[in-house]
Amino acid sequence: MGSTDWARLLKWPVTIALALWCLWIVFRIYTIGQAIWAVAALCLFGIGFFVYLSKVNISYRYLFPGLAGMMLFVVFPLLYTVQIGFTNYSSVNLLSFERSTAYLLDLTTPGEGDPYNFTLHADGAEFRILIGPKPDDEDEEDPAKLEQLRQRSFVSPPLALMTPEPPTTVKMLPLPSANVALGEPLPLSEVLKQRQVLGRIKLELPDGVLLSYVGVREYGPLTRVWKQNPDGTLTQTATGRVARANDDIGFWQFDDGTRIQPGYKVGIGFDNYRRMVTDAGFRGPFFAIFLWTVTFAGLTVVFTLIVGTTLAVLLNWEALRFRTVYRTFLFLPYAVPGFISILVFKGLFNQNFGEINYILHYLFGIRPSWFADPTLAKVMILIVNTWLGYPYIMVLCTGLIKAIPSDLYEASAISGAGPLTNFFKITAPLIVKPLTPLLIASFAFNFNNFVLIALLTGGRPDFLNTAVPAGTTDILVSYTYRIAFQDSGQNFGLAAAISTVIFFMVALLSMANLKLAKVNAEAK
Repeated sequence: MGSTDWARLLKWPVTIALALWCLWIVFRIYTIGQAIWAVAALCLFGIGFFVYLSKVNISYRYLFPGLAGMMLFVVFPLLYTVQIGFTNYSSVNLLSFERSTAYLLDLTTPGEGDPYNFTLHADGAEFRILIGPKPDDEDEEDPAKLEQLRQRSFVSPPLALMTPEPPTTVKMLPLPSANVALGEPLPLSEVLKQRQVLGRIKLELPDGVLLSYVGVREYGPLTRVWKQNPDGTLTQTATGRVARANDDIGFWQFDDGTRIQPGYKVGIGFDNYRRMVTDAGFRGPFFAIFLWTVTFAGLTVVFTLIVGTTLAVLLNWEALRFRTVYRTFLFLPYAVPGFISILVFKGLFNQNFGEINYILHYLFGIRPSWFADPTLAKVMILIVNTWLGYPYIMVLCTGLIKAIPSDLYEASAISGAGPLTNFFKITAPLIVKPLTPLLIASFAFNFNNFVLIALLTGGRPDFLNTAVPAGTTDILVSYTYRIAFQDSGQNFGLAAAISTVIFFMVALLSMANLKLAKVNAEAK
Protein backbone atom coordinates (compact mmCIF):
# COMPACT_ATOMS: atom_id res chain seq x y z
CA MET A 1 0.00 0.00 0.00
CA GLY A 2 1.24 3.47 -0.87
CA SER A 3 1.33 6.48 1.40
CA THR A 4 -1.86 7.81 -0.20
CA ASP A 5 -3.71 4.58 0.57
CA TRP A 6 -2.54 4.66 4.18
CA ALA A 7 -3.66 8.30 4.50
CA ARG A 8 -7.13 7.42 3.22
CA LEU A 9 -7.33 4.40 5.50
CA LEU A 10 -6.34 6.32 8.64
CA LYS A 11 -8.23 9.55 7.87
CA TRP A 12 -11.55 8.73 9.50
CA PRO A 13 -10.25 6.77 12.54
CA VAL A 14 -7.92 9.66 13.37
CA THR A 15 -10.70 12.19 12.75
CA ILE A 16 -13.13 10.32 15.00
CA ALA A 17 -10.51 9.99 17.76
CA LEU A 18 -9.70 13.71 17.52
CA ALA A 19 -13.40 14.61 17.58
CA LEU A 20 -13.95 12.51 20.70
CA TRP A 21 -10.97 14.18 22.37
CA CYS A 22 -12.38 17.63 21.52
CA LEU A 23 -15.79 16.66 22.89
CA TRP A 24 -14.12 15.45 26.08
CA ILE A 25 -12.44 18.87 26.48
CA VAL A 26 -15.78 20.62 25.93
CA PHE A 27 -17.41 18.35 28.50
CA ARG A 28 -14.66 19.06 31.05
CA ILE A 29 -15.13 22.81 30.56
CA TYR A 30 -18.87 22.38 31.07
CA THR A 31 -18.49 20.26 34.21
CA ILE A 32 -16.49 22.99 35.97
CA GLY A 33 -19.44 25.34 35.53
CA GLN A 34 -18.29 27.29 32.44
CA ALA A 35 -21.18 26.62 30.08
CA ILE A 36 -20.59 29.72 27.92
CA TRP A 37 -16.93 28.89 27.38
CA ALA A 38 -17.87 25.27 26.67
CA VAL A 39 -20.17 26.47 23.87
CA ALA A 40 -17.39 28.75 22.57
CA ALA A 41 -14.92 25.84 22.54
CA LEU A 42 -17.48 23.64 20.78
CA CYS A 43 -17.96 26.29 18.09
CA LEU A 44 -14.19 26.68 17.64
CA PHE A 45 -13.67 22.92 17.28
CA GLY A 46 -16.68 22.66 14.96
CA ILE A 47 -15.32 25.39 12.66
CA GLY A 48 -11.95 23.63 12.64
CA PHE A 49 -13.45 20.32 11.56
CA PHE A 50 -15.54 22.09 8.91
CA VAL A 51 -12.51 23.90 7.46
CA TYR A 52 -10.36 20.78 7.20
CA LEU A 53 -13.02 18.24 6.20
CA SER A 54 -15.08 20.27 3.73
CA LYS A 55 -14.10 21.55 0.29
CA VAL A 56 -13.78 25.21 1.24
CA ASN A 57 -11.03 27.40 -0.20
CA ILE A 58 -7.69 25.85 0.73
CA SER A 59 -6.36 29.22 1.96
CA TYR A 60 -8.67 28.96 4.98
CA ARG A 61 -6.76 25.87 6.11
CA TYR A 62 -3.62 27.99 6.45
CA LEU A 63 -5.42 30.93 8.05
CA PHE A 64 -7.37 28.93 10.61
CA PRO A 65 -4.45 28.03 12.99
CA GLY A 66 -3.42 31.68 13.21
CA LEU A 67 -6.98 32.88 13.71
CA ALA A 68 -7.65 30.17 16.29
CA GLY A 69 -4.47 31.10 18.16
CA MET A 70 -5.50 34.77 18.13
CA MET A 71 -8.93 33.84 19.50
CA LEU A 72 -7.39 31.67 22.21
CA PHE A 73 -4.50 33.85 23.33
CA VAL A 74 -5.72 37.39 22.53
CA VAL A 75 -9.50 37.58 22.26
CA PHE A 76 -10.29 35.11 25.06
CA PRO A 77 -8.08 36.84 27.73
CA LEU A 78 -9.45 40.20 26.61
CA LEU A 79 -13.09 39.15 26.89
CA TYR A 80 -12.42 37.37 30.18
CA THR A 81 -10.79 40.51 31.61
CA VAL A 82 -13.69 42.68 30.46
CA GLN A 83 -16.13 40.22 32.02
CA ILE A 84 -14.29 40.29 35.36
CA GLY A 85 -14.53 44.10 35.32
CA PHE A 86 -18.31 43.78 35.77
CA THR A 87 -18.02 41.59 38.89
CA ASN A 88 -16.91 41.94 42.52
CA TYR A 89 -14.16 39.34 41.99
CA SER A 90 -11.53 39.80 44.72
CA SER A 91 -9.63 37.88 47.37
CA VAL A 92 -12.71 37.96 49.62
CA ASN A 93 -15.15 37.21 46.78
CA LEU A 94 -13.12 34.51 45.11
CA LEU A 95 -15.46 31.52 45.07
CA SER A 96 -18.70 30.77 43.29
CA PHE A 97 -21.90 30.78 45.33
CA GLU A 98 -21.99 26.98 45.41
CA ARG A 99 -18.37 26.63 46.55
CA SER A 100 -18.75 29.37 49.16
CA THR A 101 -21.83 27.66 50.59
CA ALA A 102 -20.13 24.25 50.56
CA TYR A 103 -17.13 25.74 52.37
CA LEU A 104 -19.32 27.09 55.18
CA LEU A 105 -21.22 23.81 55.50
CA ASP A 106 -17.92 21.91 55.78
CA LEU A 107 -16.67 24.01 58.69
CA THR A 108 -16.47 22.07 61.96
CA THR A 109 -15.34 22.63 65.54
CA PRO A 110 -14.39 20.07 68.21
CA GLY A 111 -17.62 18.72 69.66
CA GLU A 112 -18.72 17.22 72.93
CA GLY A 113 -18.87 13.48 73.54
CA ASP A 114 -16.68 10.51 74.23
CA PRO A 115 -13.93 9.68 71.70
CA TYR A 116 -13.98 6.51 69.66
CA ASN A 117 -11.17 3.99 69.64
CA PHE A 118 -9.97 2.99 66.20
CA THR A 119 -7.86 0.25 64.69
CA LEU A 120 -6.39 -0.03 61.23
CA HIS A 121 -6.82 -3.26 59.25
CA ALA A 122 -5.16 -4.31 56.01
CA ASP A 123 -7.52 -5.18 53.15
CA GLY A 124 -5.31 -6.35 50.30
CA ALA A 125 -3.34 -3.32 49.09
CA GLU A 126 -5.75 -0.99 50.91
CA PHE A 127 -6.86 -0.40 54.50
CA ARG A 128 -10.05 -0.21 56.53
CA ILE A 129 -10.65 1.90 59.64
CA LEU A 130 -12.65 0.29 62.46
CA ILE A 131 -14.02 2.57 65.19
CA GLY A 132 -16.05 1.79 68.27
CA PRO A 133 -16.79 3.00 71.82
CA LYS A 134 -13.76 3.00 74.07
CA PRO A 135 -13.96 -0.14 76.32
CA ASP A 136 -13.33 -0.03 80.05
CA ASP A 137 -10.87 -2.37 81.72
CA GLU A 138 -13.77 -4.58 82.88
CA ASP A 139 -15.25 -4.71 79.38
CA GLU A 140 -12.04 -6.13 77.96
CA GLU A 141 -12.44 -9.20 80.21
CA ASP A 142 -16.13 -9.79 79.42
CA PRO A 143 -16.77 -11.38 75.97
CA ALA A 144 -20.46 -10.43 76.09
CA LYS A 145 -19.70 -6.74 76.61
CA LEU A 146 -17.05 -6.85 73.90
CA GLU A 147 -19.64 -8.24 71.50
CA GLN A 148 -22.03 -5.42 72.48
CA LEU A 149 -19.31 -2.89 71.72
CA ARG A 150 -18.69 -4.62 68.40
CA GLN A 151 -22.37 -4.22 67.51
CA ARG A 152 -21.94 -0.47 68.05
CA SER A 153 -18.79 -0.25 65.90
CA PHE A 154 -18.39 1.15 62.40
CA VAL A 155 -16.08 0.29 59.53
CA SER A 156 -14.89 2.28 56.53
CA PRO A 157 -14.78 1.15 52.93
CA PRO A 158 -11.31 0.21 51.63
CA LEU A 159 -9.01 3.25 51.58
CA ALA A 160 -5.78 3.80 49.65
CA LEU A 161 -4.08 5.72 52.44
CA MET A 162 -0.74 5.99 50.69
CA THR A 163 -2.13 8.31 47.97
CA PRO A 164 -1.11 11.98 48.39
CA GLU A 165 -4.74 13.16 48.40
CA PRO A 166 -6.93 10.69 50.34
CA PRO A 167 -10.71 11.32 50.64
CA THR A 168 -11.40 14.05 53.19
CA THR A 169 -14.73 12.66 54.39
CA VAL A 170 -15.38 8.91 54.62
CA LYS A 171 -18.87 7.52 55.24
CA MET A 172 -18.74 4.77 57.86
CA LEU A 173 -20.92 1.66 57.79
CA PRO A 174 -22.25 -0.25 60.85
CA LEU A 175 -19.98 -3.22 61.32
CA PRO A 176 -22.81 -5.82 61.67
CA SER A 177 -24.48 -4.77 58.40
CA ALA A 178 -21.20 -4.33 56.53
CA ASN A 179 -20.55 -8.07 56.77
CA VAL A 180 -16.79 -7.57 56.51
CA ALA A 181 -14.20 -10.06 57.62
CA LEU A 182 -11.42 -8.06 59.23
CA GLY A 183 -8.00 -9.45 59.91
CA GLU A 184 -5.82 -8.65 62.87
CA PRO A 185 -5.32 -4.91 63.57
CA LEU A 186 -2.04 -3.46 62.42
CA PRO A 187 0.57 -2.79 65.12
CA LEU A 188 1.00 0.70 66.49
CA SER A 189 4.21 1.24 64.50
CA GLU A 190 2.29 0.77 61.23
CA VAL A 191 -0.51 3.07 62.40
CA LEU A 192 1.98 5.82 63.23
CA LYS A 193 3.32 5.69 59.67
CA GLN A 194 -0.16 6.68 58.45
CA ARG A 195 -0.86 9.40 61.05
CA GLN A 196 -0.45 12.34 58.64
CA VAL A 197 -2.93 10.82 56.22
CA LEU A 198 -5.33 9.85 59.00
CA GLY A 199 -5.20 13.43 60.27
CA ARG A 200 -6.67 14.65 56.98
CA ILE A 201 -9.58 12.22 57.03
CA LYS A 202 -12.95 12.92 58.66
CA LEU A 203 -15.25 9.99 59.44
CA GLU A 204 -18.99 10.48 59.02
CA LEU A 205 -21.28 8.17 61.01
CA PRO A 206 -24.70 7.13 59.64
CA ASP A 207 -26.43 9.68 61.89
CA GLY A 208 -24.32 12.53 60.41
CA VAL A 209 -21.86 12.89 63.30
CA LEU A 210 -18.34 13.74 62.14
CA LEU A 211 -15.19 12.40 63.77
CA SER A 212 -11.61 13.64 63.40
CA TYR A 213 -8.24 12.18 64.30
CA VAL A 214 -7.35 13.37 67.81
CA GLY A 215 -4.83 10.85 69.11
CA VAL A 216 -2.72 7.81 68.40
CA ARG A 217 -5.72 5.47 68.78
CA GLU A 218 -8.68 7.87 68.94
CA TYR A 219 -11.15 9.76 66.75
CA GLY A 220 -13.10 12.54 68.49
CA PRO A 221 -16.51 14.04 67.60
CA LEU A 222 -16.87 17.28 65.60
CA THR A 223 -19.74 19.77 65.47
CA ARG A 224 -20.73 21.46 62.23
CA VAL A 225 -20.55 25.27 62.44
CA TRP A 226 -23.42 25.73 59.99
CA LYS A 227 -26.45 23.77 58.94
CA GLN A 228 -28.63 24.45 55.91
CA ASN A 229 -32.33 25.07 56.32
CA PRO A 230 -35.08 23.93 53.90
CA ASP A 231 -35.54 27.52 52.64
CA GLY A 232 -31.84 27.74 51.67
CA THR A 233 -30.72 29.90 54.61
CA LEU A 234 -27.92 28.86 56.97
CA THR A 235 -28.15 28.58 60.75
CA GLN A 236 -25.11 28.97 62.98
CA THR A 237 -25.34 25.97 65.25
CA ALA A 238 -23.62 27.60 68.23
CA THR A 239 -25.86 30.70 68.36
CA GLY A 240 -28.93 29.81 66.30
CA ARG A 241 -28.51 32.98 64.19
CA VAL A 242 -29.77 32.75 60.62
CA ALA A 243 -27.69 33.96 57.66
CA ARG A 244 -29.09 34.80 54.23
CA ALA A 245 -27.33 35.15 50.88
CA ASN A 246 -27.09 38.76 49.66
CA ASP A 247 -26.54 38.57 45.91
CA ASP A 248 -26.12 42.35 45.66
CA ILE A 249 -22.76 42.26 47.46
CA GLY A 250 -21.84 38.57 47.23
CA PHE A 251 -21.87 37.62 50.93
CA TRP A 252 -23.84 35.53 53.36
CA GLN A 253 -25.18 38.00 55.96
CA PHE A 254 -26.85 38.00 59.35
CA ASP A 255 -29.91 40.19 59.78
CA ASP A 256 -27.76 42.90 61.42
CA GLY A 257 -25.64 43.18 58.24
CA THR A 258 -22.60 41.26 59.50
CA ARG A 259 -20.84 39.62 56.57
CA ILE A 260 -19.61 36.04 56.67
CA GLN A 261 -16.36 35.11 54.96
CA PRO A 262 -15.70 33.92 52.35
CA GLY A 263 -17.88 35.84 49.93
CA TYR A 264 -18.81 34.76 46.44
CA LYS A 265 -18.55 36.30 42.99
CA VAL A 266 -21.57 38.18 41.61
CA GLY A 267 -22.17 40.65 38.80
CA ILE A 268 -22.22 44.30 39.90
CA GLY A 269 -22.74 46.03 36.56
CA PHE A 270 -20.81 49.26 36.06
CA ASP A 271 -20.00 49.77 39.75
CA ASN A 272 -16.23 49.39 39.22
CA TYR A 273 -16.28 51.95 36.40
CA ARG A 274 -18.58 54.23 38.38
CA ARG A 275 -16.17 54.04 41.31
CA MET A 276 -13.40 55.53 39.18
CA VAL A 277 -15.47 58.69 38.81
CA THR A 278 -17.63 58.97 41.94
CA ASP A 279 -15.50 57.56 44.80
CA ALA A 280 -13.47 60.48 46.19
CA GLY A 281 -10.99 58.16 47.89
CA PHE A 282 -10.34 56.44 44.58
CA ARG A 283 -10.93 59.30 42.14
CA GLY A 284 -8.16 61.53 43.53
CA PRO A 285 -5.21 59.17 43.04
CA PHE A 286 -6.73 57.69 39.87
CA PHE A 287 -6.87 60.97 38.00
CA ALA A 288 -3.48 62.04 39.39
CA ILE A 289 -2.00 58.74 38.21
CA PHE A 290 -3.71 59.09 34.82
CA LEU A 291 -2.26 62.58 34.32
CA TRP A 292 1.19 61.39 35.39
CA THR A 293 0.94 58.41 33.01
CA VAL A 294 0.19 60.70 30.05
CA THR A 295 2.87 63.18 31.16
CA PHE A 296 5.44 60.43 31.70
CA ALA A 297 4.83 58.84 28.31
CA GLY A 298 4.72 62.21 26.52
CA LEU A 299 7.86 63.67 28.14
CA THR A 300 9.73 60.43 27.56
CA VAL A 301 8.98 60.65 23.84
CA VAL A 302 10.00 64.33 23.77
CA PHE A 303 13.27 63.83 25.68
CA THR A 304 14.30 60.70 23.81
CA LEU A 305 13.47 62.43 20.52
CA ILE A 306 15.61 65.46 21.39
CA VAL A 307 18.57 63.42 22.62
CA GLY A 308 18.32 60.70 19.96
CA THR A 309 17.90 63.14 17.05
CA THR A 310 20.74 65.38 18.25
CA LEU A 311 23.14 62.45 18.56
CA ALA A 312 22.04 61.05 15.19
CA VAL A 313 22.78 64.40 13.50
CA LEU A 314 26.18 64.65 15.21
CA LEU A 315 27.11 61.08 14.28
CA ASN A 316 26.27 61.82 10.64
CA TRP A 317 28.71 64.71 10.58
CA GLU A 318 31.37 63.64 8.11
CA ALA A 319 34.13 65.66 9.76
CA LEU A 320 33.67 63.95 13.13
CA ARG A 321 36.52 61.56 13.90
CA PHE A 322 35.95 58.15 15.58
CA ARG A 323 32.25 58.21 14.72
CA THR A 324 32.04 54.41 14.84
CA VAL A 325 33.47 54.32 18.37
CA TYR A 326 31.04 56.99 19.57
CA ARG A 327 28.11 55.21 17.94
CA THR A 328 29.07 51.94 19.63
CA PHE A 329 29.26 53.50 23.10
CA LEU A 330 26.02 55.45 22.60
CA PHE A 331 24.23 52.28 21.53
CA LEU A 332 25.22 50.37 24.72
CA PRO A 333 22.11 51.36 26.75
CA TYR A 334 20.01 49.63 24.10
CA ALA A 335 22.22 46.55 24.03
CA VAL A 336 22.20 45.97 27.80
CA PRO A 337 18.99 44.31 29.15
CA GLY A 338 16.69 47.02 30.47
CA PHE A 339 16.10 45.52 33.91
CA ILE A 340 19.87 45.44 34.57
CA SER A 341 20.21 49.13 33.70
CA ILE A 342 17.23 50.00 35.89
CA LEU A 343 18.68 48.17 38.89
CA VAL A 344 22.07 49.84 38.32
CA PHE A 345 20.41 53.27 38.28
CA LYS A 346 18.49 52.37 41.43
CA GLY A 347 21.82 51.94 43.17
CA LEU A 348 23.31 55.08 41.61
CA PHE A 349 20.39 57.21 42.87
CA ASN A 350 20.57 55.81 46.42
CA GLN A 351 20.37 58.78 48.78
CA ASN A 352 23.08 57.65 51.20
CA PHE A 353 25.41 55.45 49.17
CA GLY A 354 24.73 56.27 45.50
CA GLU A 355 27.45 57.77 43.33
CA ILE A 356 25.11 60.48 41.98
CA ASN A 357 24.44 61.92 45.43
CA TYR A 358 28.13 61.52 46.29
CA ILE A 359 29.07 63.75 43.33
CA LEU A 360 26.29 66.27 44.07
CA HIS A 361 27.33 66.44 47.70
CA TYR A 362 30.99 66.93 46.74
CA LEU A 363 30.19 69.69 44.22
CA PHE A 364 27.16 71.45 45.74
CA GLY A 365 26.77 70.06 49.26
CA ILE A 366 23.33 68.51 48.61
CA ARG A 367 21.92 64.98 48.87
CA PRO A 368 18.53 64.92 47.09
CA SER A 369 15.94 62.45 48.38
CA TRP A 370 15.28 60.83 45.02
CA PHE A 371 12.98 58.10 46.33
CA ALA A 372 11.19 60.04 49.10
CA ASP A 373 10.27 63.25 47.29
CA PRO A 374 7.48 62.77 44.68
CA THR A 375 8.84 65.41 42.28
CA LEU A 376 12.42 64.16 42.45
CA ALA A 377 11.22 60.58 42.03
CA LYS A 378 9.43 61.56 38.81
CA VAL A 379 12.52 63.44 37.58
CA MET A 380 14.62 60.35 38.31
CA ILE A 381 12.21 58.14 36.35
CA LEU A 382 12.35 60.47 33.34
CA ILE A 383 16.16 60.55 33.45
CA VAL A 384 16.42 56.77 33.56
CA ASN A 385 13.79 56.24 30.85
CA THR A 386 15.45 58.80 28.59
CA TRP A 387 18.73 56.93 29.01
CA LEU A 388 17.01 53.65 28.11
CA GLY A 389 15.02 55.07 25.18
CA TYR A 390 17.28 57.46 23.30
CA PRO A 391 19.33 54.75 21.46
CA TYR A 392 16.16 53.52 19.73
CA ILE A 393 15.35 57.01 18.43
CA MET A 394 19.02 57.58 17.54
CA VAL A 395 19.11 54.44 15.39
CA LEU A 396 15.85 55.35 13.67
CA CYS A 397 16.96 58.91 12.94
CA THR A 398 20.37 57.75 11.73
CA GLY A 399 18.73 55.52 9.12
CA LEU A 400 16.28 58.23 8.06
CA ILE A 401 19.02 60.84 7.75
CA LYS A 402 21.11 58.47 5.65
CA ALA A 403 18.18 58.27 3.21
CA ILE A 404 18.14 62.06 2.66
CA PRO A 405 19.88 62.97 -0.65
CA SER A 406 23.23 64.67 -0.03
CA ASP A 407 22.52 67.07 -2.90
CA LEU A 408 20.14 68.99 -0.64
CA TYR A 409 22.86 69.66 1.93
CA GLU A 410 25.35 70.63 -0.82
CA ALA A 411 22.88 73.14 -2.25
CA SER A 412 22.24 74.49 1.25
CA ALA A 413 26.00 74.89 1.85
CA ILE A 414 26.36 76.82 -1.42
CA SER A 415 23.64 79.23 -0.32
CA GLY A 416 25.51 79.79 2.97
CA ALA A 417 23.07 78.04 5.34
CA GLY A 418 24.34 76.85 8.74
CA PRO A 419 23.79 73.58 10.63
CA LEU A 420 20.64 74.78 12.39
CA THR A 421 19.10 75.91 9.12
CA ASN A 422 19.93 72.57 7.55
CA PHE A 423 18.28 70.74 10.43
CA PHE A 424 15.06 72.76 10.60
CA LYS A 425 14.66 73.27 6.84
CA ILE A 426 15.87 69.93 5.46
CA THR A 427 16.43 67.20 8.05
CA ALA A 428 13.42 67.69 10.34
CA PRO A 429 10.75 68.05 7.61
CA LEU A 430 11.99 64.94 5.79
CA ILE A 431 12.17 62.64 8.81
CA VAL A 432 9.12 63.82 10.75
CA LYS A 433 6.52 61.94 8.65
CA PRO A 434 8.12 58.48 8.76
CA LEU A 435 9.10 59.07 12.39
CA THR A 436 5.63 60.10 13.65
CA PRO A 437 4.02 56.60 13.70
CA LEU A 438 7.08 55.25 15.51
CA LEU A 439 6.86 58.02 18.10
CA ILE A 440 3.20 57.15 18.67
CA ALA A 441 4.21 53.51 19.14
CA SER A 442 6.88 54.66 21.62
CA PHE A 443 4.23 56.66 23.49
CA ALA A 444 1.97 53.59 23.65
CA PHE A 445 4.87 51.45 24.91
CA ASN A 446 5.76 53.89 27.69
CA PHE A 447 2.09 54.27 28.57
CA ASN A 448 2.35 50.64 29.78
CA ASN A 449 6.00 50.62 30.89
CA PHE A 450 5.41 48.49 33.98
CA VAL A 451 8.97 47.15 34.34
CA LEU A 452 10.56 50.58 34.83
CA ILE A 453 8.15 51.65 37.58
CA ALA A 454 8.10 48.28 39.33
CA LEU A 455 11.89 47.91 39.48
CA LEU A 456 12.90 51.53 40.09
CA THR A 457 10.38 52.97 42.57
CA GLY A 458 7.61 50.40 42.96
CA GLY A 459 5.21 53.35 42.51
CA ARG A 460 6.36 55.00 45.72
CA PRO A 461 6.22 57.38 47.54
CA ASP A 462 2.59 56.52 48.23
CA PHE A 463 -0.40 58.82 48.44
CA LEU A 464 -1.84 59.19 51.93
CA ASN A 465 -5.43 58.40 52.95
CA THR A 466 -6.43 56.57 49.79
CA ALA A 467 -9.05 53.84 49.49
CA VAL A 468 -6.64 51.58 47.58
CA PRO A 469 -2.82 51.54 47.52
CA ALA A 470 -1.55 54.18 45.10
CA GLY A 471 1.84 55.80 44.57
CA THR A 472 2.79 59.20 43.20
CA THR A 473 5.05 57.56 40.61
CA ASP A 474 2.60 54.81 39.68
CA ILE A 475 1.37 54.70 36.11
CA LEU A 476 -1.95 53.10 35.29
CA VAL A 477 -0.54 49.64 34.61
CA SER A 478 1.51 49.50 37.84
CA TYR A 479 -1.46 50.96 39.75
CA THR A 480 -3.62 48.15 38.34
CA TYR A 481 -1.04 45.57 39.39
CA ARG A 482 -0.98 46.89 42.97
CA ILE A 483 -4.78 46.79 43.19
CA ALA A 484 -4.91 43.26 41.80
CA PHE A 485 -2.00 41.63 43.60
CA GLN A 486 -0.58 43.82 46.40
CA ASP A 487 -3.63 45.31 48.09
CA SER A 488 -4.83 43.39 51.14
CA GLY A 489 -8.21 43.18 49.41
CA GLN A 490 -6.80 42.20 46.00
CA ASN A 491 -9.68 43.66 44.02
CA PHE A 492 -9.42 41.79 40.71
CA GLY A 493 -12.70 43.20 39.40
CA LEU A 494 -11.58 46.81 39.85
CA ALA A 495 -8.17 45.99 38.35
CA ALA A 496 -9.88 44.37 35.35
CA ALA A 497 -12.02 47.49 34.86
CA ILE A 498 -8.91 49.70 34.88
CA SER A 499 -7.20 47.28 32.47
CA THR A 500 -10.17 47.59 30.13
CA VAL A 501 -9.88 51.38 30.20
CA ILE A 502 -6.15 51.10 29.46
CA PHE A 503 -6.89 48.75 26.57
CA PHE A 504 -9.25 51.21 24.92
CA MET A 505 -6.73 54.04 25.40
CA VAL A 506 -3.96 52.03 23.77
CA ALA A 507 -6.40 50.89 21.05
CA LEU A 508 -7.13 54.53 20.21
CA LEU A 509 -3.39 55.19 19.99
CA SER A 510 -2.97 52.19 17.70
CA MET A 511 -5.78 53.43 15.46
CA ALA A 512 -4.11 56.83 15.29
CA ASN A 513 -0.84 55.10 14.46
CA LEU A 514 -2.44 53.16 11.60
CA LYS A 515 -4.16 56.30 10.34
CA LEU A 516 -0.90 58.24 10.29
CA ALA A 517 0.89 55.34 8.62
CA LYS A 518 -1.80 55.29 5.93
CA VAL A 519 -1.51 59.05 5.41
CA ASN A 520 2.27 58.69 5.24
CA ALA A 521 1.98 55.92 2.60
CA GLU A 522 -0.40 58.03 0.50
CA ALA A 523 1.92 61.01 0.75
CA LYS A 524 4.71 58.95 -0.79
